[in-house]
Amino acid sequence: MSLQQSFEAAVAASKTLDAKPDNDVLLQLYSLYKQATEGDINVEPPANMFDFVGKAKYDAWNNLKGKSKDAAMQDYIDLVNQLKNK
Repeated sequence: MSLQQSFEAAVAASKTLDAKPDNDVLLQLYSLYKQATEGDINVEPPANMFDFVGKAKYDAWNNLKGKSKDAAMQDYIDLVNQLKNK
């Protein structure tokens, strides 16, 4: 199975986890997914300083700047596999 196929399988598996991950893990999944599918962040930070969720998502993705798409895919796969085995 190719990395892309494994990633797509992990994305599908992330939607059927037994328990919902906590917010920190959800942010990790989000940022790794965005980095794997779009690469380095390409949006402006939220303009509303009270948009805490938007800011957290922006910061999480921005922290992965420079990580290759393949590395982000592999990290996403590894994280989902850890969550499935809990």
